[in-house]
Amino acid sequence: MQYQAPPWLPGGHAQTIWPALFARRYEGSPPQFRRERWQTPDGDFVDVEHLIDPATTPATTPTAAPSTGPAATPAERPLLVLFHGLEGSVESQYVQAFAAVAQQRGWAFAMPYFRGCSGELNLAPRAYHSGDYTEIGWMLEQLRASHRGPIIAVGISLGGNALLRWAQEAGDSAAQTVKAVCSVCSPVDLTAAGHAIGKGFNGLVYTRMFLRTMMPKAMSKLKQHPGLFDAERMRRVRNLYEFDNIFTGPVHGFRDVDDYWLRASAKPHLARIRIPALVLNARNDPFVPAHSLPEQSHVGAHVTLWQPREGGHVGFPSGRPPGHVRTMPQRVTDWLATRL
Repeated sequence: MQYQAPPWLPGGHAQTIWPALFARRYEGSPPQFRRERWQTPDGDFVDVEHLIDPATTPATTPTAAPSTGPAATPAERPLLVLFHGLEGSVESQYVQAFAAVAQQRGWAFAMPYFRGCSGELNLAPRAYHSGDYTEIGWMLEQLRASHRGPIIAVGISLGGNALLRWAQEAGDSAAQTVKAVCSVCSPVDLTAAGHAIGKGFNGLVYTRMFLRTMMPKAMSKLKQHPGLFDAERMRRVRNLYEFDNIFTGPVHGFRDVDDYWLRASAKPHLARIRIPALVLNARNDPFVPAHSLPEQSHVGAHVTLWQPREGGHVGFPSGRPPGHVRTMPQRVTDWLATRL
């Protein structure tokens, strides 16, 4: 991916924060969604946001791409599935930008929420994590069962690492479900990224932002399931390493945070992927150190690496102030469209 940040927005932090808060996400009217609830095999639930049918929501700009053909019904169009990042939602800038691009292309779009992220606490004694490939696989199976057209999937940050882990574990069988996958700004080396986000400016800004929602949800989970973890230790948490060591790792079957970060990382298994996979990381991403990114020797023939020098963490702003965040979703969907 050839990308150059606008001169007025230099540096990885600016290219991360400004796009999330101020940049334009779509042209014309915002994407509209309908929510569906799925019951999970373990007696819990997940919610899914579906883009309202593009066939009944006309594109509002002359740049809209034509649909896949006049004979295609909504269930036969390509379906773009997006897995959000840590504490993400349908309000996240990248969700709205990808949904808008999908609508312009005449594609269907769905965003499953990870457990506890849809605004309602989930029921089971668990939440979600970076290596949750079993959950990713189950979600894709539900969508495959209800959609006749081709499916492609994008994962953002945490969601991208989990999506790659699913593709790795699924091997050749992944092609029965999806045509291609893409991870965007994913911490494929969770140990490197986990330590980086706790240092300096990262710890002061991003870590505090994530813990502001994660810790109350964990304490609510403890009320649901007394004894799930030590409440006093949780109250002393100051970074994601400590949070994952007390909650995310042990609650999801890992020995501790180090075991979790090691076993959940996608980087060591990239050569196992057997479907087209795009791994996109900006080299100035504050969350994901450039030295931790995969090299060509780490991947197999099915994996394409895009590592532009700039972009920040899921930022990739373009244009004049206030800028927009459509460039990256457009480039990613261009790549995915050639794999349909």
